[in-house]
Formats: sequence, C-alpha cells, structure tokens
Amino acid sequence: MTRATRDRAVLVEAAARLHFGVLDLRGALGRRFGGIGASAPLPTLLVSTELTDGGTVDAVGEDATRALDAARTFLRHHGIARGAHVRVHRALPMHAGLGSGTQLALAVARGLAELHGLDTAAPALARALGRGRHSAIGTMLFDAGGLVLEGGRRVDRDDPAPFLARLAIPTEWRCVVALPSVPRAGGTIEELPADLPPAREVERVAHLVLMSLLPALAEGDLATFGGTLTEIQQLTGRWLAAAPHGATAADASNDLVPAMLDWGAAGAGQSARGPTVFGVVGGAEAGAALAARVRDAIGPDGMVWEGPFRNVGAREWSAPAAAPVAATAVAATG
Repeated sequence: MTRATRDRAVLVEAAARLHFGVLDLRGALGRRFGGIGASAPLPTLLVSTELTDGGTVDAVGEDATRALDAARTFLRHHGIARGAHVRVHRALPMHAGLGSGTQLALAVARGLAELHGLDTAAPALARALGRGRHSAIGTMLFDAGGLVLEGGRRVDRDDPAPFLARLAIPTEWRCVVALPSVPRAGGTIEELPADLPPAREVERVAHLVLMSLLPALAEGDLATFGGTLTEIQQLTGRWLAAAPHGATAADASNDLVPAMLDWGAAGAGQSARGPTVFGVVGGAEAGAALAARVRDAIGPDGMVWEGPFRNVGAREWSAPAAAPVAATAVAATG
C-alpha cells in the first residue's frame, strides 16, 4: 500500500547529460560498455505530476507519448491503479545525444514516487522503469550531477553497471553545448559491433580515464583534462561511428569539434552519437566568447547553451495541483 498524496503537484527539473565516451565494447574482461559522462549546464527538462481520481493516466505537452509510457510503466511496476496526470512543460531535444529519454522517464517516475511515498532514488526509479541496462550514466547523473564513471555491465547478466566514481567539476570551468540543425541518428550502443575496437585502443582509453582524466579533474587541471577528453573522444568516436546510421550525426557535426578547439576550447567532442557537440573552457568570459563563435558558425536554426557544469542532480518541488489542462492528451486506462 502506498501513501498517496492528493491536491498537490510535484515538479521535477533535470539537466541534459553529456556522454563523454564508452570504455569497452569488446567485453574481454567480462564487462562491456562502461563510460564517463557529465551533467550539462543546459538545456533542462521540466515535468509535473499529480494524482487524479479513477484509473486513467494521461500526459500532455511536448514528448507526451514517452512521458505517458514512463508513467504507465512505473505505476504498473508498483501495482498502482490510481490515475495520474503528467505535463511536460519543457522537453530535451530527442535523438541528439542528450539523454532525453532517460531523463524524461526518471523525472516522471520521481514525481510519481514522491506523490505515492515511494523510494525516489534514481536506481530504484530506473529498476521500476527497466532503464539503465545499456548505460547507467544518465541514471547516475540524474541523482548526483558532476562527472560520473560507470564500470560496465557484466556480459552474462542484464543488471545495470556499477557506479564507480563521481567528481564535482570546478565551477569556474564553462561548458558550451551546441546542437546544429542536422539529421539525428537515434539508436543504442547495443548496435555497436563488439569486435570493432582493437584491444590496444580499449586499453588506451581505460588508461587515459584512470591516470589522466580523473586525476586532472581532481586537481583542477583544465589543460590536461581537456586534452585527455579530446583524445578519448577521438578514439571512442571512431567506434560509435561504425554503428548502423552512426556516421550520420557524427559527420554532420564533425567540423564543429576542431573548430571549438581552434577557438580556444581546452577540450571538445561529441556527446554519444551526436549531433550535440561540446567544448570546455576556463572562465565565464571564455565561455561567452566561445558560445558566440559557435552561434555564428551554426546559424539561427541551431541551438547553443553555455554555463558551468551542474554538480547537483535533478531538483524537485511541490505546488498546488493545477486545474485541468485544456490540451490534446495521450491517455490510457489501467
């Protein structure tokens, strides 16, 4: 029996996630994938959830279909027949390498869990949703922000990968996130060929993460951090581009990565399979200057965000339950 709360809505805001690189596609040591990622400064999504009478679950707003699916999956997992209303006030761009599906599903589940007095921790939400089997980075960042390291999923199980480390990113560092107006790939890392990367490249990436990237972050060494991140991106980017349709987004935004480096970024790359790209600089002035160059380069149809990395996870707050929204909704009963 859950402790349902009426007459209030729970709002949840979550940041986009940047996927900095997968660690191992081969799984020769018994674990596959793994990776590193960070919470972007922007964009963010915003959803609200509230309880309704009856057994109808409905969702309105941008990306409402995926929000509805997340709500139904979560409530079904917990055996809850009570109705709910979900509103997506602001969604993340889809199929852009920003983790839109995971962050939306977790935000919806967080709101419903709060209303029903259930566990609101991201791992519990992910289990209820069936999320995190491919990559746990989005789940970890939803809870904690900063930069996270996950250890890869065992090849003989379908359990989520273990959470190995989380480090705060210096607030004076700035991240410029750019989404050109280009075709988007979609897909998952499950499609990537396991025998693609040479073993020496897999070993090189692991060495770079453990002995260069993480120590540089711990010491606030932006130059080393940026250079290492760029090298990791160059190695793992070749692996991602080999997946079905993987080169579509990569080719479209490839030119922007070296351009960011030429314009002063300490490190730059593409998030997951793109087409979102990012650059890291030191200081607000450098961040604003790089963002301006990028906006000029990609034109008015693209999107650019700039700011410090987020060192906190999703935030939530309560508000009085809203009056019924007169909008087209996707809904299901049961």
